[in-house]
Amino acid sequence: MEIFVRQYLDPKEKLRILEVGSLDVNGTFRIYFDNPNWEYIGLDIVEGKSVDVVSLDPYRYPFPDDSFDLIVSGQTIEHVEDTHQFMREIGRLIKPGGLVYVSAPHDCEEHRFPIDCWRIFPDGMRFLFAKIAGLQVLDARKTSIHCVGIGKKPYSVAPIVTWDGGETADG
Repeated sequence: MEIFVRQYLDPKEKLRILEVGSLDVNGTFRIYFDNPNWEYIGLDIVEGKSVDVVSLDPYRYPFPDDSFDLIVSGQTIEHVEDTHQFMREIGRLIKPGGLVYVSAPHDCEEHRFPIDCWRIFPDGMRFLFAKIAGLQVLDARKTSIHCVGIGKKPYSVAPIVTWDGGETADG
């Protein structure tokens, strides 16, 4: 996370940051966002250390669309049964031009908290970012035991053009 912050974030820029899965079980990303220009909000489905907002619904968070400049989630998605709903919600909450960072294990023992469902590799991370959350994939790679995905929400989405099979102007 330290490398991500140095490479992608401007300490002078005002940012609203959401960490999804912020409960401090074995650490949290909160320490990387200690900057007077940055507003950090920790979200989880249970109360506890480093949790500012508790969501009763694991797939719908209590914020309006396009609320955050940065969303981070580390070692959480493997504990989520429906990764598609999880990533769609992240895609809903990130502002156009905003960044998303997700890391998940690809090589570790089962660690139920309270469940452990998935291991994710770069191809899966690219799919979740692009096809499910609608994000431009900036990076998807393996580290020693984690898979990291970094994406950006496009400022606009190209309209879908359909053709009904009828005549065109040029015949």
